[in-house]
Amino acid sequence: MTAYAFISGATGGLGKAFAVECASRGWNLFLTDTNADRLKTLTEGIQRTYGVQVAAHACDLSDYQARTTLFSRLGEMQAAFHMLINVAGVDYEGLFESRSRDEIRAIVRVNIESTLDVTRAVLERTCPGQPLHIITVSSLAAFYPMPVKATYAASKRFLLDFFLALRDEIKEYGSTVTILCPAGMPTTPGSIEGIEAQGLMGHLTTSDVGKLATKTIDSALRGKAIVIPGFLNQVLQFLGGLLPPVSIASLVGNRWRSARKKRATLQISPQSKAQCSSQAPG
Repeated sequence: MTAYAFISGATGGLGKAFAVECASRGWNLFLTDTNADRLKTLTEGIQRTYGVQVAAHACDLSDYQARTTLFSRLGEMQAAFHMLINVAGVDYEGLFESRSRDEIRAIVRVNIESTLDVTRAVLERTCPGQPLHIITVSSLAAFYPMPVKATYAASKRFLLDFFLALRDEIKEYGSTVTILCPAGMPTTPGSIEGIEAQGLMGHLTTSDVGKLATKTIDSALRGKAIVIPGFLNQVLQFLGGLLPPVSIASLVGNRWRSARKKRATLQISPQSKAQCSSQAPG
């Protein structure tokens, strides 16, 4: 029976950083993500660089049947796990009324439903006599009601509360749960754009994904419950706990409205401005 570290959302910026960090420690990996081509490239690169065993299975985690097929693959492999890293998640920024039914359903199914389903499947396949270390990526948004990201923030709050409860349930087996609550991370073009739109505050609260992966795994092995990277983020989380939720929602809403206006300004290219000027009455 081969022992693996299971990583969902493995081909994204943070998932890839976790995969590389685990492989550098000599751990075998089981990776899953939606994009089969990127998953294959990542798998081959890690095997070539670190010489560990890497199994992979492309899966749309929002789909119940696809997850069932994934779990059947684990059973066929007779895989056992000493670590689970739940990275997969989705977000659609914007007012709730402007989000489609499919977008709302995707957030709930990926961030909540699939994370719990994967966690249960891995708990059924732990290494005999060894503790399981679970890392789940939540967000600094989990601590606040967040206008413009209302469903996403609520889904991350669910993960925070659920995994703190699970932590207590499995501690008698020596297993641990660590919830990672980062602020901004430059992992996609959209996230980088969002960080830029927030100006100095966006940059100050942003985390380096490579260092973050290392720190989080070290914290999980020590049994730490919650990881909030960055001193400023820790201060913001503390101060947020001193204010009424209604006040937090108002402050966050004002900040996001300002950031969205700035982002809209940044998206007006010089060419677009020239076209507007040429079409003006003259």
